[in-house]
Amino acid sequence: MGSELHIAMYITVIISLYINIAVCIYGIISKPNLVKKLISLTILQDSINVFLILIGYRLWRPGIILQPPILLDWSPTSEALKQFLERAVDPLPQALVLTAIVIGLAVNIFLATTILHVYRHFKTVDMDEIGMLKRVVIVEETA
Repeated sequence: MGSELHIAMYITVIISLYINIAVCIYGIISKPNLVKKLISLTILQDSINVFLILIGYRLWRPGIILQPPILLDWSPTSEALKQFLERAVDPLPQALVLTAIVIGLAVNIFLATTILHVYRHFKTVDMDEIGMLKRVVIVEETA
């Protein structure tokens, strides 16, 4: 019963991440407010990072020894390597998530400063109003 509960919780987390990603994409596309777009983008980045971590996650099964995967011998036997591979997780998603966190932070800082500059220039962060103000400025410049 414990194994079914773990699998059900794992599937529930995956489904909730899909829903969270869909809602964030909707927020990025449909909301005209730049701050709301930035918040949606930040939540989307974090959701995708959690999703990538779950890709490298190894479900616990009864019978697996709960010890960290460590090779103690310089020349391990095939049985020791087999046990190591059963307990070890894939380090690639973890490395990708660490890189994505750093890049996401830099992108968020860049977008936040850009939104501040847009607000200082147009006195609004609403994309519809900014579009109208830009059209008025272009018409005034051509006249």
